Amino acid sequence: MLSKVVIVDYGMGNLNSVKKTIDRMKVDCMISSAPKDLINSEKIILPGVGHFGKAMCNLKKLNLLDVLHECVLVKQKPILGICLGMQLMAQKSDEGNTEGLGWFDAEITKLIVSDKIKYKIPHIGWNQIRIKKKSLLMNNITELSNFYFMHSYHVRLNNQSDILNETQYDSVFPSAIEKDNMFGVQFHPEKSHDKGAQLLKNFIEM
Repeated sequence: MLSKVVIVDYGMGNLNSVKKTIDRMKVDCMISSAPKDLINSEKIILPGVGHFGKAMCNLKKLNLLDVLHECVLVKQKPILGICLGMQLMAQKSDEGNTEGLGWFDAEITKLIVSDKIKYKIPHIGWNQIRIKKKSLLMNNITELSNFYFMHSYHVRLNNQSDILNETQYDSVFPSAIEKDNMFGVQFHPEKSHDKGAQLLKNFIEM
């Protein structure tokens, strides 16, 4: 049975493009910032674009921090963080020197490049992923598949077993993470054509 999916609206994301991709799969999906909708959901998507500190502030103002912890840590609902949404799962970020949700033993740091002409910050555009471990999230997605990125910060994981994908820009950084019922992708599946749609489908059908 296809799941009811809630896309969290906390004022920091390209929500409609995520919903349109899921709507094409004929899945019951809604955009909401209401705690009761998250409690009643089967799966949660936490998208996001912008400043880490502002995002955490918005989640707090909307009274979503406690309900997210309850849904993810207590009720063990599957959650997919996209871009900033993934970064929020870390313990803290250098962007605003702000604490995150703390679900992964990780910090968010600014991308550092050795050649600022060759490697622009933010990192924008298509890049390949290398799959580091087997996962339902990556079903029917092959090694070196291309996904669309747009970010200036990246996750630095203290537990290497949480790395699902890696990507080479100037240096290598984790581009997808997974632990228990928690998944995160640095890239934008909603902008990544067939491969991105497949990833969202995999998440929904878990």
